[in-house]
Amino acid sequence: MELTLGDILEARERLRPVLYSTEMVPSRILSDDGRQVCLKTESLQITGSFKVRGAYIKIASLTDEERAHGVIAASAGNHAQGVALAARIFNTPATIVMPEGAPLAKIQATRDLGATVILHGLAYDDAYTRARELESETRMAYIHAFDDPKIIAGQGTIGLEILQDLPDVTAIAVPVGGGGLAAGIALAVKRLRPDVMVYGVEAAGCPSMKKALEAGEPVELDSVRTIADGIAVRRVGDLTFKICKQYLDGVVTVDDDEIAQTILTLLEKSKIITEGAGATAAAALLYNKIPVKGKIACVLSGGNIDVTMLSRIIDKGMMKAGRLVTLQTVIEDKPGRLHRLLKMISETEANIVSIQHDRTNLDAGLNNAILQITLETQDHAHIDKIVRIMAESGYQALAR
Repeated sequence: MELTLGDILEARERLRPVLYSTEMVPSRILSDDGRQVCLKTESLQITGSFKVRGAYIKIASLTDEERAHGVIAASAGNHAQGVALAARIFNTPATIVMPEGAPLAKIQATRDLGATVILHGLAYDDAYTRARELESETRMAYIHAFDDPKIIAGQGTIGLEILQDLPDVTAIAVPVGGGGLAAGIALAVKRLRPDVMVYGVEAAGCPSMKKALEAGEPVELDSVRTIADGIAVRRVGDLTFKICKQYLDGVVTVDDDEIAQTILTLLEKSKIITEGAGATAAAALLYNKIPVKGKIACVLSGGNIDVTMLSRIIDKGMMKAGRLVTLQTVIEDKPGRLHRLLKMISETEANIVSIQHDRTNLDAGLNNAILQITLETQDHAHIDKIVRIMAESGYQALAR
């Protein structure tokens, strides 16, 4: 089945009573003199991501008999919640196969929406294989996460909303996993406004679309490693590849450090929580990976991040920015020495987070102790200043 603009326009009408058009929020931190960025906040959509759009359109297209037998899907988390919610709206049983390492918050949220969750494999592709096996063993209808015309049509409604809310848009940045979101937006936008540039953004640890475009066909990656679990797909879809090859103006990648820093930046500066996959497009803009100016729409595709992962990302992002550091040094194990060092550090206006004082470590030598101290700092220059002041007083500090 070929996908048309008419399919996306029809999907928009079907979705009107169910979902809402998410807000376009201006972003000062991503903008500069020649670029004004607006964030398409799908992270605030029902279920916390765009996935419910395609899931609803696909389940709506099934016959009453097909829905009566239930639906099955594979997902790293967001598609799971989208399918679960859409199935509940249609009073259809839903079974979701998720990777064993899927975020606990996404697993529980899927169950809370009434779906049966089966954990299988280490990545999305493992869950996909198992879901297809269960499909063949039952009469459940499979709801693909991305490589389906109905799914792509639902995701493409985001492109229509961007053109409506930002009519003078010059470019759009969109995350890419399996390619359903990018394909839908690119097709909708290019059919209506061929002058608008559309760029896909992938995690550097999972560049499946970039590799497919270079090879001229979908290829399967040997391994996947990224904090952006929502787009950790080893092989893009056949249909999504075809559409993206025709309509995308380019695909760029961002690494995990850039993604982590972007999550922290959006949280701190824009008060918006995003997950790894949801922040990739913003990361490409923050790190100037997309060479465009003018009005740019940046799709924040999801905000369903596990709180433990968020904590780790915040720490990693702060370390990368020079705002959190752990220093190790050796001090004399005598009364007053620790107090003297801490007083010296406090005078640099660093905030002490934690202290580990180990007087039993044999590497420190007799009458010495190893001190590990974690500090909140202003930037890398501030860290260098602290290390220099410590060195001037005889403390050789090593950043860890």
